[in-house]
Amino acid sequence: MTDLATIAEWIREADSIVAFTGAGISTESGIPDFRSPGGIWSKSTPVYYDEFVRYPESRYEYWRQKSIAHREFADAQPNVGHTVLADWETAGRLNGVVTQNIDGLHQAAGSRQVLELHGTARYVACLECEARFDVDPWVLYFQERDEVPPCPECGNWLKHATVSFGQALPREVLSGSMELARGADLFFAIGSSLVVEPAASLPRLAKESGGRLVIINRDSTDQDRSADAVIHASIGETLAAIDKLL
Repeated sequence: MTDLATIAEWIREADSIVAFTGAGISTESGIPDFRSPGGIWSKSTPVYYDEFVRYPESRYEYWRQKSIAHREFADAQPNVGHTVLADWETAGRLNGVVTQNIDGLHQAAGSRQVLELHGTARYVACLECEARFDVDPWVLYFQERDEVPPCPECGNWLKHATVSFGQALPREVLSGSMELARGADLFFAIGSSLVVEPAASLPRLAKESGGRLVIINRDSTDQDRSADAVIHASIGETLAAIDKLL
């Protein structure tokens, strides 16, 4: 097993470092993994994008689920894992973060170069005119009126600015993420099960392009055998320990 001192040395040697994060980094901030026991998908069936577009009852169910999840996002604060990655970017060590998460905690910690593959729950967006608004007033609108909020600009449907099942990932975000992965000589995959595509292809792309791959995750993944280092431990504690060695 590669020790943390070796990983710290790889960081010192690297010219281009990229971090790819999944739900595991945010569970340490109290946000449950959607797929885990107690997560929202263990209690409700997710609404697919085409259902949201076609059926009023599906739009209502979507907003009901999002309103329940909103409080966990709104109350959550960045943890030491988010902070270490933000500090590495500020210090010029980290080129950017690609994240599957929709909670905005990387930005809250101070990261600026963040590519959100699945969008963000901190905003809502109109499906027609694409206007964007802070999410809080519109969750409150739904909770108080018990109806799906309309876009104040054009009257069409508002939806959280996240990628729903059956909805395409933003093309420019995906292409930018792939470019970062190809250019990384050190790629961290952090807190991701590495099963959701196309996001799970990014660590493979970095490895195939000649970069080192470090996986930090609570559980094993299908890509562990191809990684240069695998750490099954707390993400925050591990990143803080590596940072201390730097």
